[in-house]
Amino acid sequence: FPQFIVFMKFQKETLSNGLRLILAPLANTQIVTVLFLVGVGSKYETKKINGISHFLEHMVFKGTKKRPTALKINEVVDKVGGEFNAFTSKEATGFYIKIDKKHSDLALDVISDILLNSKFENKEINKERGVIIEEINFKQDTPIRQVGDSFEKLLYGDQPAGWEIIGEKENILKLNRSDILNYFKVHYLANNSILCLAGAINDKIKLKVDKYFARFETGQLKNKIKVKEEQIKPQALVSYKKTDQTHLCLGTRAYDLFHPDRYALK
Repeated sequence: FPQFIVFMKFQKETLSNGLRLILAPLANTQIVTVLFLVGVGSKYETKKINGISHFLEHMVFKGTKKRPTALKINEVVDKVGGEFNAFTSKEATGFYIKIDKKHSDLALDVISDILLNSKFENKEINKERGVIIEEINFKQDTPIRQVGDSFEKLLYGDQPAGWEIIGEKENILKLNRSDILNYFKVHYLANNSILCLAGAINDKIKLKVDKYFARFETGQLKNKIKVKEEQIKPQALVSYKKTDQTHLCLGTRAYDLFHPDRYALK
């Protein structure tokens, strides 16, 4: 079989408002992926608002001034065959659209719209509580997912690194619009974000980025709490549940992210 090698030339620059831009042009594709990453996740939370990073990720899809409902936001991407989703981790929150290159303007418009103009209405916040609580229930009923969270809880204990990204039900029921708006203003800043464009792109797309993201504000960044490593002996955590499955997660500390041998280890 012939072997195909794709050569990628990354371009990196910083816009005037501090937003970092990464361009990854790819040959032999008609697709563009727009990914907006914000440098905030559950490690930036306090115990009182644990779960708010994930809650906020849900809320930006619930309506803007231009597209007042979740349906209006989703249908503009769906009707041209695009894929639209988001994710929250302990370190970052991401929003992305994969779409035909002729609709790249639409992708930039929608991503910038939800990040700059979301309404965060009380009625939608209250509605979304139930959605997230059901997501918590589903995860607890899925041992292959739950065992990973239990492992990190055992590893780090009662600190942000050991808390679950999705948060506790008690928090989800208490978080309000003011909490979400304040968290958004503190972390969703141009100089705390990266916009990555990959696929069928060229230099002209930089002009479009300026058009859609120039209004993104900059501000003072807030650092996360430093992780404490305090384990001095072997530890185990067992969670019992009436189910037909047993899942085991066994781990040990190894090289950190910056160690030159981490690739060999993997």
